[in-house]
Amino acid sequence: MVKLTIDKILTEMKITRYELSKRTGIRYQIIDNYYKNYVKRYDSYILDKICVALNCGISDLIEYKQDEKI
Repeated sequence: MVKLTIDKILTEMKITRYELSKRTGIRYQIIDNYYKNYVKRYDSYILDKICVALNCGISDLIEYKQDEKI
């Protein structure tokens, strides 16, 4: 399962979704969808803008956990 960890990063950095929206120039609703993991297809442009704004790498934003159902 692939999951975004933007919520954890913003909490650690004490940055709000609104502030991230302003830093990236991306609409708040889109940032909110990424924050809440409502996104099914990730836009590389948006992820790039978020990485630049947070000064982090893509591996900091995305987490992969393998399902235990085998």
